[in-house]
Amino acid sequence: MSDTFHVHGPHDHQLEHAAEHGAIDRFSGRIAVTTAILATVGAIFAYQGGATQADAQLAKNDAAIRKTEASNQWNYYQAKSNKQNLSELAAVIVPVERQSTYLTEVARYKSEKTDIQKNAERLEAESKDFDAQSEALMHQHHRWAQATTFLQIAIALSAIALLTRRRWLQWGVYGVAAFGTVLGLLAIAHV
Repeated sequence: MSDTFHVHGPHDHQLEHAAEHGAIDRFSGRIAVTTAILATVGAIFAYQGGATQADAQLAKNDAAIRKTEASNQWNYYQAKSNKQNLSELAAVIVPVERQSTYLTEVARYKSEKTDIQKNAERLEAESKDFDAQSEALMHQHHRWAQATTFLQIAIALSAIALLTRRRWLQWGVYGVAAFGTVLGLLAIAHV
């Protein structure tokens, strides 16, 4: 004798009963097919939601990296400014015959600072672009999550409709599923 037992889900008994007696139950069939379709579409929406969330996090990470690189460039710019200031001071206090050396250094630091400033500004712009990209992807992720949630609600309603055999609830399943599908389409359209 086996010590194992099997616990049936709420709708398993109904399905087994219909299968044993060969009954053709269109209501149960429609609900079963609808549930299978909703589960499949919901799985796709959930995958897309996870993918867009991961992409949003990567974009946010890239934004932080660019922001750090820009900060480093501004620090480098400041160091060159300090060296330029020291060279300007040295040009004033040294004898005239040595001034040209320091004035050459002042010109070099000015030139180097221009390139550093352009690079820092470029990195800041890239950081802002990545931040905007991350925000757009998170908005799309929220649409996918909303769509998935409504499809899950529709699946739960289909189980209740199957158990209670209420036709009006079947139409509720279709309505909630349609709304979830519209949200999924909005996610595809990036709206």
